[in-house]
Amino acid sequence: MKLVGKFVDKSGTGHVTLRPEDDEDMWHLYNLIQQGDLVRAPAIRRVQNVSATGSTESHRVRLHLTIQVSKIEFSSSGAPSSSADQASSTAGSSSAAPTTAAALHISGPVASENRHVKMGAFHTLDIESNRDVRIEKVEGWDSVAIARVEESCVPGRGAEVGAVVCGEGTAAFCLLSQHMTLVTHRISVPIPRKASAPGTSQYEKAMARFYAILYDAFVRHIPYTSPSLRAIVFASPGWVREGVLNAMMTEAGRRGDKILSKALREKTVKVHIVAQLKETKFAREGVVLDKFFKMLGVEEMRAWYGPDHVHLAADRGAIGTLLISDELFRASDPKLRKKYVELVEGVQQKGAEVVMFSSMHESGQQLNQLTGIAAILTFPLDIEVVEAEEREAREEEKGRHEEEGEVVDGGGVG
Repeated sequence: MKLVGKFVDKSGTGHVTLRPEDDEDMWHLYNLIQQGDLVRAPAIRRVQNVSATGSTESHRVRLHLTIQVSKIEFSSSGAPSSSADQASSTAGSSSAAPTTAAALHISGPVASENRHVKMGAFHTLDIESNRDVRIEKVEGWDSVAIARVEESCVPGRGAEVGAVVCGEGTAAFCLLSQHMTLVTHRISVPIPRKASAPGTSQYEKAMARFYAILYDAFVRHIPYTSPSLRAIVFASPGWVREGVLNAMMTEAGRRGDKILSKALREKTVKVHIVAQLKETKFAREGVVLDKFFKMLGVEEMRAWYGPDHVHLAADRGAIGTLLISDELFRASDPKLRKKYVELVEGVQQKGAEVVMFSSMHESGQQLNQLTGIAAILTFPLDIEVVEAEEREAREEEKGRHEEEGEVVDGGGVG
């Protein structure tokens, strides 16, 4: 993501202009844009012109529209499964276009005058890569939104892990970045049963064809030369992984591709997968979530989850690590979003660690099943005792208000 312009004052009023470049940038925009925001972006609109004779002419024009967001949709479309014929026909094409791309659609009424579109007319903006998007928040820019902008514009950010999930004759190519897991391509080659193939003719020929197609697809869909790619994972049941990796190394040597051979030797994860992936964001999320579940099992009074309970723990300054899903910040109710923003800011001011989980990763989806928010406490707290204290405090407050009301009423009568 490129930061084209940022004009936000201390009160949070202002706008930010961003230029998305890849699928993960679309995900960041999806998390940034809320209902009620003003979004300005390029659009194509069909307009009609009426001539002096009364005839109408319809044509499409490219223009910039500002809409007030009423609906936002994000889809990370998976790569379609390709047959062996389709894969082999494109194997030699190095300039093939990507088979998948995230889509972001923003709908709402037009909020600024335009000579082609009336104010209030409903329109859907299809956000495109490498085109500027200007975002103005009616409720103001909070600290979480500003942090998301800064994170999305970090130079050199990109896919951190490439993965090839293999079966016998099938493979899926995945890219794991800080916030997304994206399936970029799939291949499928029919493999006859080994027992029914006499000798080596049918079975081994089919496997050799599968390996050749997989090699070409790997070169196209896994950015193994990228500096940001920390590791390459080959995963499969049984022996398939070793066969695929050996075939890849052999073919790279035969073709004289020294760069790929080096990448396979240095980046392919074998045994110490945690050591190689521990610096990636999604791996860190998994470690923190595992720590929470272990704490829940051995000392449940230090592992709280759910909005109400986590807020109670925050009020007592007991949170050491806050686990929160980015899904909570996409709430359509601005008051609810503000509540979570204040929670994050409050625990950070008290020195707690905040880990924001992406709901596009498995760990984020697991956290969402636990209401999307949890906390590891620095000291144990009994939930029942804390809730009882809260009830007593509310009753005392209520009684004090009633007494004050009686005094006022009594004074009025005198």
